[in-house]
Amino acid sequence: MQLAIHKEQEEKMGKTIQVLKNELNSIRAGRANPAMLDRISIDYYGAVTPIKQLATVAAPEPRLLTIQPYDYSILTAIEKAIQQSDLGINPSNDGKIIRLNLPLLTEERRKDLIKIVKKTGEENKVALRNERRNVNDVLKKMHKDGELTEDELKTAMDEVQKITDKYIKTVDDLLVAKEKEIMEV
Repeated sequence: MQLAIHKEQEEKMGKTIQVLKNELNSIRAGRANPAMLDRISIDYYGAVTPIKQLATVAAPEPRLLTIQPYDYSILTAIEKAIQQSDLGINPSNDGKIIRLNLPLLTEERRKDLIKIVKKTGEENKVALRNERRNVNDVLKKMHKDGELTEDELKTAMDEVQKITDKYIKTVDDLLVAKEKEIMEV
């Protein structure tokens, strides 16, 4: 039973790490990355739909993103969504393709992005700690119900802490890598 609990904890924490990776990919660093647009959605015939499902997004140059919608009638909606987003990029529309020229990041903007990265990382660490607490509560209940001895409880809780520490270190490593990428000129 303990192994099943630990395995479930690993799965949930792994999903938390995947969410963090997706969030970090959508934060702009120095070069163009189609994942920057992952958080942006538009209303398409009554359904809120991500841009990547409505168009081909490419990065033909290091500081240029192109968006070619499958349905040209949504060009202005995509353009408006990008302008209203927190990307700080002004799109140019030629009637078929939207181009996003990414300006060089200022030192101030880089520091703002690092704050966002740290906040995102801290939110994910909180999620990991909440999962640790939930697993420990289950283990304590099992001990109270007589399913675990005192020694088994301590061993299981130590393992929960080791797993949590491993994933928190992964979060820290991802944050350091993203900060380095943002500060790269």
